Amino acid sequence: MSLATAIARAAGRLSRLSGRGGTSLPGKVLLRLQPDAIARLGGRLPQGAAVLSATNGKTTTAAMVAAILERRGTRLVHNRAGANMAGGVATALLDARGRRDLGLFEVDEFWLAGVVDQLRPRALLLANLFRDQLDRYGELETIADRWAGVVDAAAGRGTRLVLNADDPLVADLGRDVAADQVTFFGVEDASLALPGLQHAADSKHCRRCGAPYVYDAVLLGHLGHYRCPTGDAARPAPAVVARDVTLNGVRDAAFTLAAPEGERRVALPLPGLYNVYNALAAAALARVLGASLDDVAAGLEAVAPAFGRAETVRIGGRPMTLLLIKNPAGANEVLRTLLLEAGEHDLFAVLNDNTADGRDVSWIWDADFELLAGRVRRATCSGTRAEELAVRLKYAGVPTDRIHVEPELERGLDAAAAAGDGPLYALPTYTAMLALRDVLARRGVARSSWAGGA
Repeated sequence: MSLATAIARAAGRLSRLSGRGGTSLPGKVLLRLQPDAIARLGGRLPQGAAVLSATNGKTTTAAMVAAILERRGTRLVHNRAGANMAGGVATALLDARGRRDLGLFEVDEFWLAGVVDQLRPRALLLANLFRDQLDRYGELETIADRWAGVVDAAAGRGTRLVLNADDPLVADLGRDVAADQVTFFGVEDASLALPGLQHAADSKHCRRCGAPYVYDAVLLGHLGHYRCPTGDAARPAPAVVARDVTLNGVRDAAFTLAAPEGERRVALPLPGLYNVYNALAAAALARVLGASLDDVAAGLEAVAPAFGRAETVRIGGRPMTLLLIKNPAGANEVLRTLLLEAGEHDLFAVLNDNTADGRDVSWIWDADFELLAGRVRRATCSGTRAEELAVRLKYAGVPTDRIHVEPELERGLDAAAAAGDGPLYALPTYTAMLALRDVLARRGVARSSWAGGA
């Protein structure tokens, strides 16, 4: 064991003993002492590594891939705690004990280039790009340009690419890659199509010529079946698809998974079309890594929700389902899913503006809360920007006598839980989700060891 490794592990032990966790600090220390540590440690994995990135769904998609691969006996090094910057990846490699076969790493959009350059993965999944934390990332095109460089370099080294055919910005990255080196996935069920693009839709114009896309079906945000009217771009034909999709509110979903080798009906224990996309991405990546269609279907059906991603706990005698919202596209899909539930809803909405959330919370005005406004029985607003969220709900059409503001998280949680006896739906932003996890863990209703990625 090198001195750098010993120092990093000691830092991790001290961090955990102090109660601050140890999902990133050891890796940060190691990378400061040994900048090529990810390459060194990753190079020891006999089956190499797979990397995935996306604006939405990284943690859930990675958990799905892990469930599939571990079912077939693959021993993973996986940053399953969701720490997805370089320090988190290095920590996962550092903490690996015993023999490991393959690395599986979700990576933050901004850190992707550096991690891929060191790991040189055998497969790279890019699942979606949505507007998120503009004060940190900049416009989507900024990330797309960075990703284009990553794709070019990775493809030149022989990395297999897995791309979302339904995301125009992501699919375009595979335009110049050899057909046998890229696998596209997408949803073929046009019955799910929205009436048109939502006003907050992101990638609406061709990256090649700037013309607005023509959509034959809009499925989720800017995801769908599209083509450039000038002929410069069109949705590529996906090899891994979802057909006959059934969405059962916040409970679960089902779809027929079709691939070149056959079809399987998948009962997915996670809700919403967004999780069907996550499952498709996981299926496509797992196939590239050698999993059979039977293993893929069984793994997807066995996956458990990560904290905050449709997990249900009991609080104050009532079930509370946690649904992370952190940008317009993700929030809209959560709202769309809630619409499938009958009756009026009790909401516990928590809006923070901490660094990891993005300081700019104007995105809430691009989330279509109007969809649910007529179905809200009570909305309790908490978090550092609770008042702004309450104003947004008022302008969405929620009656003011149904909106209650309690900025302090724990008091807000108790007030929301005490105000009814049916299902309660918690809609926290990212740091609010982590804080809520700590509260629930302290009360013994949620596991305390989880630390998540966006």
